[in-house]
Amino acid sequence: MRRESCLSDKLVGVGWLSDDLTPQDIQFNVMSKKSPPKNELTDAEFAWLCVKHVTSNAIVIAKPNRLESLRIALRKARKEVKGAALASDAFFLFAWKDAVEEACESGIGVIAKPGGSIRDQDAIDCCNKYGVSLVFTEVRHFRH
Repeated sequence: MRRESCLSDKLVGVGWLSDDLTPQDIQFNVMSKKSPPKNELTDAEFAWLCVKHVTSNAIVIAKPNRLESLRIALRKARKEVKGAALASDAFFLFAWKDAVEEACESGIGVIAKPGGSIRDQDAIDCCNKYGVSLVFTEVRHFRH
């Protein structure tokens, strides 16, 4: 649901660039076979809010390399990663043998991302293979 009062929104190709939307302003669309339970969706909304405040292409930890950021986050989370939410404001260029599959193999419960990549179906297929929920926000924070 779009807020007409957001003066900093900009429509680009596949979605919106914005710096003032909150999770309550964004519709999280389930793209995988598995829908996230309420608690995981709440976590994904929180993770999405956090990722808004870091450099573009980051996965909550502000590092521009998505795969390395994921690995750092997974190392820090250790056993707490099981069922956790992952949010990325960037497109996943690759899902298999990359960030999406590593996240799924590590036990992430739900992934929130903007969607709009030509390779979104790979991320959907990967999440479906591992039984991980995947939601698209159709919003990219795009902070550089």
